[in-house]
Amino acid sequence: MSRAWIASPGAPLRGELAVPGDKSISHRAIMLGAIAEGTTRIEGFLEGEDTRATAAIFRRLGVRIEAPSDGVRIVHGVGLHGLQPADGPLDCGNAGTAMRLLAGLLAGQRFDSVLVGDASLSARPMRRVIEPLAAMGAVIEADDGRAPLRIRGGQPLRGIDYTLPVASAQVKSALLLAGLYADGETHVREPHPTRDYSERMLAAFGASCAFVPGEAAILGGFPLQARDVQVPADFSSAAFFIVAASVVPGSELLLRRVGMNPRRTGLLHVLRAMGADIVALRPGEQGGEPVADLRVRHAPLRGIEVPEQHVPDMIDEFPALFVAAACAEGETVVRGAGELRVKESDRIATMAAGLRVLGIRVDEAPDVATIAGGPLQGGEVDAHGDHRIAMSLCVAAQVAAGAVRITDVDNVATSFPGFDDLARGAGFGLRAA
Repeated sequence: MSRAWIASPGAPLRGELAVPGDKSISHRAIMLGAIAEGTTRIEGFLEGEDTRATAAIFRRLGVRIEAPSDGVRIVHGVGLHGLQPADGPLDCGNAGTAMRLLAGLLAGQRFDSVLVGDASLSARPMRRVIEPLAAMGAVIEADDGRAPLRIRGGQPLRGIDYTLPVASAQVKSALLLAGLYADGETHVREPHPTRDYSERMLAAFGASCAFVPGEAAILGGFPLQARDVQVPADFSSAAFFIVAASVVPGSELLLRRVGMNPRRTGLLHVLRAMGADIVALRPGEQGGEPVADLRVRHAPLRGIEVPEQHVPDMIDEFPALFVAAACAEGETVVRGAGELRVKESDRIATMAAGLRVLGIRVDEAPDVATIAGGPLQGGEVDAHGDHRIAMSLCVAAQVAAGAVRITDVDNVATSFPGFDDLARGAGFGLRAA
């Protein structure tokens, strides 16, 4: 039986919080450290199920990875061509990032590989990454474009000039990783700029990688050199507390050393446009990524039409934004967010269903959602195994008139282990059902 939470209004949120390390950067640090020459030390590594799955996969590919303490990994790189074939399928668990990026990286190896995942990941579309990799010469078999992915090794890859039909940092990253093994230059263009974590880290590890917003290119054949990585706090994890402190009266939180990559912080622009009181303090850099402390105080929010240019920069934060919109005065309209329908769940439909149970009117179309702010009530809602849905509904419960029972919350550990303890410490009303 899956776990459930009972969430209800607690105290105003107060104090200083350090949320876990960035999941996207943790995945990439393991991958690039594994195929670099030398030893990479990663500090701030996210101890989540998704990132641990990535580390476990590279151990099975012959990479020695030490874990001397929580949040630390020491990766003994084997070089671009030093990975060894695994003795069976490689299990990505619930990690879509791992599966898509590994599809690109493993396409350039001399041996065959099979990537599998849990039921949720096995239902997610992979054709969007299979097709451009095939144009590079990769041979990847799948069942109707879904996992398991059977990757045939020993295929010569060639660089391509490819324009993504839909902006996706994961697909872009997969092509750049394959580009490490390709003959010539691999050039990827996007309809809208997406997160540039892969480009930044590839360049830091010595790859011949050039990038500007919306465009990246990499030359194949350049070996990577190990370097230490300091992982900043995950903005997507901070988002739940940013929204909670904004909507719970009397709240003031300080979130320490949050990653402020401009391709990740669209939610800040949108919340500020809605009237949120969020100030960035002590800006700096950590592991090549911009960071800052974020001070968030309660403020009345108003509904807006979300500018479409911010949508690609907040794709993982939309469930939290839906809660902010439910607490705002007036209507909030989101357009161009069709990507939400193919995440761990159909996040537009799942959040709409949950908020309706709590008394909020939500109208939806394929890539449009309109949320009418109003008072929230108690009820029972289903997170459908989606970690971000579960945590967002927990935030909504903090301003509801009654208790909210949230079912199917097991997967929270994939991205935010210890969320419930940290939330209670900040003032959330939250307990196991």
